Amino acid sequence: MRRPVLCNLLLASGLLAFTQLMTPTDAAAEARLALVIGQSAYRTVPELPNAANDAKGMTELLGNAGFTVTTAANLGQNEMRAAISDFAGQVSASGADTVALVFYAGHGLQIDGENYLVPVDLDPKREADIPLQGVRLNDLLNTLGALPTRARIFMLDACRNNPFPALSGAGHGLAIVDTKAGAPGSFISYSTSPGAEAEDGNGIDSPYTTAALTIAKQPNVPIEEVFKRIRVAVAQSTDGRQIPWESSSLTTDFKFFGGESSSGQPALPGAGAMALASGTRSVEDWRKDLQGKDAKVAYELVIADDTVPAYQAYVELFTQASYTPRLRTILERRRQMLAWERAVSINTRASFEAYLANWDNSDLAATARRLLLRVQNRNYALPVAAAATPAPVAVALAPTCPCSTPQAPASPINPAVAPVIKKRVEDTSPKRKVDDTPPKRKVVETPPKRRPPPDEVVYERAPPPDRGPPPAAIMQGIGIGIGIGMGMGGGRGGDYHNDRGRY
Repeated sequence: MRRPVLCNLLLASGLLAFTQLMTPTDAAAEARLALVIGQSAYRTVPELPNAANDAKGMTELLGNAGFTVTTAANLGQNEMRAAISDFAGQVSASGADTVALVFYAGHGLQIDGENYLVPVDLDPKREADIPLQGVRLNDLLNTLGALPTRARIFMLDACRNNPFPALSGAGHGLAIVDTKAGAPGSFISYSTSPGAEAEDGNGIDSPYTTAALTIAKQPNVPIEEVFKRIRVAVAQSTDGRQIPWESSSLTTDFKFFGGESSSGQPALPGAGAMALASGTRSVEDWRKDLQGKDAKVAYELVIADDTVPAYQAYVELFTQASYTPRLRTILERRRQMLAWERAVSINTRASFEAYLANWDNSDLAATARRLLLRVQNRNYALPVAAAATPAPVAVALAPTCPCSTPQAPASPINPAVAPVIKKRVEDTSPKRKVDDTPPKRKVVETPPKRRPPPDEVVYERAPPPDRGPPPAAIMQGIGIGIGIGMGMGGGRGGDYHNDRGRY
């Protein structure tokens, strides 16, 4: 008698499990692919033990978040390029409803305003070696940006200090990357502010990855909110020495995890105040929001927003707070990096001169001077004749060989080619009827003016003073002309010529 009841319970349990499996979740509603790169075993500089740990932790986190993860470690330049190319192929084959994520832990460098990921076999002797031996960040961004995807996410724990002695003139940290200037649907996060250096950390993971592994697990948190909380957490753990940064042009929502949290992890301090730190607001708006707040609460609000107006309002209102000196330093560096980003993007003499006028003593001043000298050699001005006279256009009336050069039509632009004018011949035969259409207007051929041959040299001489009538008038009829004085000419049997001032 109990067996039917037991069977019914098993059947109900099976149906419930099947229903849960068939219910779509946020992670299952889209394809998720991730590439995780950990660069630890550098060959010419000290190793980065935490980079390998960071890659391992992110591989596990992203796998739990529904990503199909490809993990690669200690890649040389060719191997890194191949890994990026293979990953792009997977994303392309996955379709447009795909979220592609790249996590990179290792060294990163900025040379001439360009950001580079550093392969483990990089061995530069000078700054000019980095474009040849490194991997441009823009190459990674453009490769994935050219593919139709739902979203592209880039997490770079790559702004550690520069370990290469030959690159002492390079600027600190990475340059700003504006995702709004590229393909929409991108999100990029730096482990620290542009132009700043990140810490490797004292634990098994870097401060940035440690915060990401904890905060990204929180359920139903949009990605923008996740990284604001990461920024506050890293600022707290490093006592304000490291402030993560991000730029977003996402056009769709994304959450690492959906559903309810089973870990019961409490929200980070300051996380409840994030609602005020959204959107772009002016300095005056921030003054109103921060007025009357505790200095620490206001500090967490402006760190979460991470904008120049927010920092400006804080240093004006809380002049005596312990956080003010560090925020003033962050504000100054952010303004400098924004000016640097504009100078490199415009890439003209005026843009670099404007940067040097305000930041002549910065770590990027030497690079700015070098780029200024480079653009000074440009010459975009066209020759006056070329600018005033358009080039003749040859119109092909029939298919021509691509190697042939058609003769330019006669025109004022090319007077050396005489126009071909056909003369109409009148029909005077008696067969012509009286009511025929009158002939068209007669076209008289105008012979082209005589031009001297290209090699003809014309000597112009002044007429002889007070020598009476021209010698040709006296010597007329004589076949051989005898030149008298300096003004006598011997051509054409002594005939007097007044063409071009000759005798």
